[in-house]
This record gives sequence, structure tokens and C-alpha cells, in this order.
Amino acid sequence: MIEVENRVVPMVSQSEKTAEWLFLERDHRVYAFLTRGLSNCVKEDCLVDAIHASSTDNYPEESILNTLKPGDRVDYRASYWSSRGESDPTVPETLTYKLISKLCLISEIHVQPFQAYFQFGIPIYSSKAMKFRVGHPNVKIDVESDNGHESAAAQGSYCDKFVWTYTSPEFPIAQENILQKFKLPEPVLCVGGILQVELLGRVQRQQLDGLYYICVSHVQVVGRPLLPTFDVEILDEAGKCNLKYCPVERSLCQSSKKSSEGGESGSPRFHRFRASLRGWEQMILNTLLGARADLVDDDSDEDDV
Repeated sequence: MIEVENRVVPMVSQSEKTAEWLFLERDHRVYAFLTRGLSNCVKEDCLVDAIHASSTDNYPEESILNTLKPGDRVDYRASYWSSRGESDPTVPETLTYKLISKLCLISEIHVQPFQAYFQFGIPIYSSKAMKFRVGHPNVKIDVESDNGHESAAAQGSYCDKFVWTYTSPEFPIAQENILQKFKLPEPVLCVGGILQVELLGRVQRQQLDGLYYICVSHVQVVGRPLLPTFDVEILDEAGKCNLKYCPVERSLCQSSKKSSEGGESGSPRFHRFRASLRGWEQMILNTLLGARADLVDDDSDEDDV
């Protein structure tokens, strides 16, 4: 389905063989635009917001929002997220984030445990291991709400608010105050823009209360996001979705000069089509991992798509 200026444009009635070729030609163009829509450079700041922490000891001073900032100090103050204390060292914690794009190819996760330099012995409150999962929201989530960064006790369970499409293997975490990098064997495609880090096992007791805590200074995601030309709309819990393509927005992002010299000033024309997540993943991974892709010249054809 392609939508131009909010009108569905059907294929002209042709013979069955001709009509099939027109459909294939149209889809090829959009897939070619999608290949070009991926950022050419790897970004180290693919997280755009923090959605939820499974627990927080002191909110907002020890909020998950602090993990978006590099390092462990901001304006001469400690910057970190802290879980609530637990007597059981096996209790896990989760940190849930919003990615910079709803379609993002992730290659590395970086995590920095926090060292409490203001406590006796300067303990490091790391976890024993971590793993992460990616997916999309099951329901609409207000990521701008401050309440979304509070504990699950105040929010209710978040377990059924997301649909996870990939879970990584476990990576061991050293009890060191450094940014620890975990590189995936192959890039992972996230469709939906949600990433969750799960911290497994506790190693450090707090001397004051004898409870185990996990504290994190910074979380970083390295990958290649989709450019603003495209957007993904999740339609249902099964992962069915629409991919939206807006060539006018793409040209504005790539060249403000072009738009100032007489580009279209009216509302953008949206081109939409449906495809399976498996199809997107195979096409994008093949392109980025070295397989050759045949691209069409969108500069001359995109207005006719």
C-alpha cells in the first residue's frame, strides 16, 4: 500500500503478469530507499530516553535518568542509578530505555558500574552479569512522564507492557569502575525502539544496612539507527507493523539548502507499505554485513513512487 498526499493510489488495471511486475518494481524502490535510510556511521549514543527502572533507592537523586549521562559525576556531584537494597543477592534488576530510532541495528552495549567514593572502603556496586533484550511496546507508554522512571511498586508491573523480539546471551561484568564494552557476535535489529538491560546477581553489601545493591553510572548503546526519513508503526502485539517513508523529510534532513532553493513547502507525502519483520531484518543485515544490494536512483524516481 502506498499513500500519496493522504490518498491511497491503486495500481492501474493491467494484465496479471504486468501488474505483478509493477508491484515488484514499486516494492524494490521502497526497499532501496530503506537501505539508504540507515545511518552510514556508527553512533555511540543510540539511547534517547530512560523509560523505567525495576526499583530505585532514592528518587529522583538516584534515578535511571542519570545513566544517560557519561561518567559518574556531573557538576561535582555523584551521578548514578541505584537499586533498592535486597537481602537476597540473586534478585535481578532491569533498566528500560527508548532508542533514538524505532528501527536500529545494535552492535554493542556498554555498562559502567558505580563506585561509591563517598562511602568507607570505596565499594563498587556492580552486578555479576548482564543481558539485554530488544522489542516494542505492547501499549502506549508516556516516556515523558517522570512517574515512568520510578519503581515498579508505584507503577505496577511492566512485564506485559513490552513484546521482546530478541534476548542476548549473558555477559560477565567485572567489579570495576570502568565503561565495560560487550560486543555482539552479529548486529541485532531492533524494530520498535525499546531496549532493556537486565542486571543479574549482586556482589556488594552496603555497610550501613547489610543489604545488597546494584548501582550503574552509565549505559551506552552503539549501533546504526534509521534516519528520520523512515518511521515504524507497530500495529499489534504479534509485531505486525507499517514502515512509513517520507522523502520530503529526508531531503530536508539531508540538505536544508535544497529546501530553501525552492523545495516543496506543502505537507509531506507519505509512502507506506507493509512487510514482515523477517524480511526487513534479512535485507538490512545482508546489506550492512557485506552482501551486495542493487539500489535505484531515488533522486529521479521518488516523486513517481
